[in-house]
Amino acid sequence: MHDNPGFAAASRPARAPMTSSSASSSVQMAGETSAMTPLERRSSISLASIFALRMLGLFLVLPVFALEAARYPGGDDPARIGLAMGIYGLTQAFLQMPLGLASDRVGRKRVIVAGLLVFAFGSLLGALADSVTGLLVARALQGAGAVSAAVTALLADQTRDVVRTKAMALVGASIGLMFALSLVLAPLLAARIGLAGIFGLTGALALLGAAVVAFVVPAEAAHPAGRPSRGRVADVFAHADLSRLNLGVFVLHTVQMAMWVAVPGMLVAAGLARGAHWQVYLPAVLASFVIMGGVFPLERRGHLRAVLLGAIGLVGLAQVGLGLAAGEAPGLWTLGLLLFVFFCGFNVLEATQPSLVSRLAPPALRGAALGLYNTLQSVGLFAGGVLGGLLLSKGGAFALFGASSALVALWFLVSRGLRQVSARND
Repeated sequence: MHDNPGFAAASRPARAPMTSSSASSSVQMAGETSAMTPLERRSSISLASIFALRMLGLFLVLPVFALEAARYPGGDDPARIGLAMGIYGLTQAFLQMPLGLASDRVGRKRVIVAGLLVFAFGSLLGALADSVTGLLVARALQGAGAVSAAVTALLADQTRDVVRTKAMALVGASIGLMFALSLVLAPLLAARIGLAGIFGLTGALALLGAAVVAFVVPAEAAHPAGRPSRGRVADVFAHADLSRLNLGVFVLHTVQMAMWVAVPGMLVAAGLARGAHWQVYLPAVLASFVIMGGVFPLERRGHLRAVLLGAIGLVGLAQVGLGLAAGEAPGLWTLGLLLFVFFCGFNVLEATQPSLVSRLAPPALRGAALGLYNTLQSVGLFAGGVLGGLLLSKGGAFALFGASSALVALWFLVSRGLRQVSARND
């Protein structure tokens, strides 16, 4: 088994340091089982909580943004609202790679705390905004707090290959739970405190996340020579399988963001009041978590590539179904079923793809590789918001979901060339 570099150094508890021999022994024992060590559990739970706090703030905005922003000056233009939704991804795209590289050089935790503080300041601007243009600026600054690569890289640093997908799935599940929670809370909060109040809450959650990084997340491992080893960034761009995964995360988040430009309106057209949309979203998200339980046994049996392709197929099936439904007058049961299919694929992909990136990337460039991965994710968020708004305004929901279906089909064909990766890197 290929042990995680620096794992032994990272295994020292803060209050009772291990000797190097006991740490080495601990790693050897851990390498014989797929169960998480106490350090891996602490790392996974604390880092998942950072994702959860940050994403809850974002998700609280997402289900209500298109409807609430329409009340601001400039809110009569769907394309402008889509741009305000997606601009967050554009600024992330510019900064994910540099901040991923910075985390390789100066440390993960420093980068994460700095990014969360920037995100909190952007949230404050959103709370003070009085126009769609102001919301756009606030969302852009929120995106500048691009910490996803550094958080994911730190999680990869502190977990072994054999439990990596499980750790990433914990992150994915926390994000999914926050999304489900936001679907219930967002309409209620929007009615009580408005979009400005939601932005203020988002900032408070980001500050809480920074406190978790400072006081709960385990210390980083020291580099053997007192400074990080360096690799060639060009190796990240030239890696064929990493490129396939980067395309995948771009398409997945383009499709996800574009959906939320159209789906709220479809639910309203189906007769569901704005404040009751959670009655469709929540069951679809929670039921999809059941599918997650089947990923880990399949991974241990060497079927991770098949799981990945199957999840892509589910996302594509949901897009085709939503496109067909858009041309009729879909009922709530139809929309709920299609959203369930989408979330089944989405949740599996959110766990498996970053796990694969962390395994395939050269160890010295793990932060850079995850930075590029998250850059493409952010570009997808921006593209989805912009293209979703344009397609909805020009061709309606049928054109939007037709384009999404074509993107997913391309993704599936490219991903068929991905090589199989075992649970352990030998």
